[in-house]
Amino acid sequence: MVQDDSLQLGTSTDAILESISDGVFTVDLDWRITSFNRAAAEITGVSKDEAIGRLCSEVFCSDMCESACALRKTFRTQKPVINQSGYIIDSSGIQVPISVSTALLRNSDGDVIGGAETFRDLSEVETLKSELKESYSFGSFVTHSPVMRNVIETAKAVADSPTTVLVTGETGSGKELLAKSIHESSPNSSEPFVAVNCGALLDSLLESELFGYKKGAFTGAYTNKLGRFAAAGKGTLFLDEIGEISPAMQVKLLRVLQEGTFEPLGSNKTEKSKARIIAATHRDLAQMVRDGKFRQDLYYRINVITLNIPPLRERKEDIPHLADHFLNKFNQIQNKKIRVISPEVYSVFLEHNWEGNIRELENVIERAVVLSGDDEINKSHIPHDLISAVGSGADISSHGIVNIKSAVESNEKEMILKSLQDNKYNRNKTAESLGIHKTTLYRKMIKYSIEV
Repeated sequence: MVQDDSLQLGTSTDAILESISDGVFTVDLDWRITSFNRAAAEITGVSKDEAIGRLCSEVFCSDMCESACALRKTFRTQKPVINQSGYIIDSSGIQVPISVSTALLRNSDGDVIGGAETFRDLSEVETLKSELKESYSFGSFVTHSPVMRNVIETAKAVADSPTTVLVTGETGSGKELLAKSIHESSPNSSEPFVAVNCGALLDSLLESELFGYKKGAFTGAYTNKLGRFAAAGKGTLFLDEIGEISPAMQVKLLRVLQEGTFEPLGSNKTEKSKARIIAATHRDLAQMVRDGKFRQDLYYRINVITLNIPPLRERKEDIPHLADHFLNKFNQIQNKKIRVISPEVYSVFLEHNWEGNIRELENVIERAVVLSGDDEINKSHIPHDLISAVGSGADISSHGIVNIKSAVESNEKEMILKSLQDNKYNRNKTAESLGIHKTTLYRKMIKYSIEV
């Protein structure tokens, strides 16, 4: 009679069980499986026909089966178990983290006829936790994006040497912060870090800024002025936007880099430069060399080690952390106590293209902090054109809210495809470069219909 009751229960609940995303199975009093839904088959890799009638321990091969079986505990205590963590080994031999909940099954007379267990695949959750916990830090530069790992590792490797470094990347992507981090990690970190924006000054002003001048060198030079090369001492001189300097200025800068000496304006005395040079640009200097707009010899002088910072749209994992950092920063500046950024705003942030990169995000957060009068930043506090730009191409739900999951998945798929191409479709190397396990990569490739 027990078996008939349990079989009848399995038949009557099939339609409901098949619609549940969690794995669900039931057992009789002999621990044999009497029902097994679609999700259970997907998680375990065992079909329903294979599972029905078998002992549950044969199907799951779980770490809980021997001493911590949740269903056995429920039979013993007559009480359900809620969200017990463990893992099973699926049909491919892969360890799958799960959470388990159990309950007793009773017939119409109240007699126990078996047990039911629901289990949830936590693989994606555990992977996300791992990825969020993992960060790549270097001095003041912290990132949570796997695509930045090679940049950080290279920067760490060159920090100990006096080698000239070229940092490339779009405007606002964090080139100066990376340069400062290299300086902070160098043996001369106690020496000055001196920055000059080469694109913001005319040649005459740039020359006097870099090399300094003596009293009387030109009209208005009433005192001696120390140049940036001299001010940097044995520290670091950061030449930002070096692609903007004129051909004449390129020649003068080349001499300093080649000979390690310079002359202040109005002086006949040669001075030595001991500063380490880090240059940066948002331009394609190699193309400028081919076009005759940038000296090839100067390019080779500054291009000893190149660090290319990807734009923010290619490392969207950093957006929540950066937004939180800027929120704390402007809370202090504006003397406010805004606690959170709403999910709707994060949805917009994840879909936005961020042409201005980190600098644009910082400006948006600053504006929102100024406008917000309560403890939350919502969509009314961010620029309307930001929302409009996203809305024109974003995945919008029935409530008008951008689908965060869709944005993250789209970015993740692009990142996997790019890494596969970079690693010539070697899955082991791709998984390593992305900082995930190869089985996780395999599941994601199947998820995104990427040819295996």
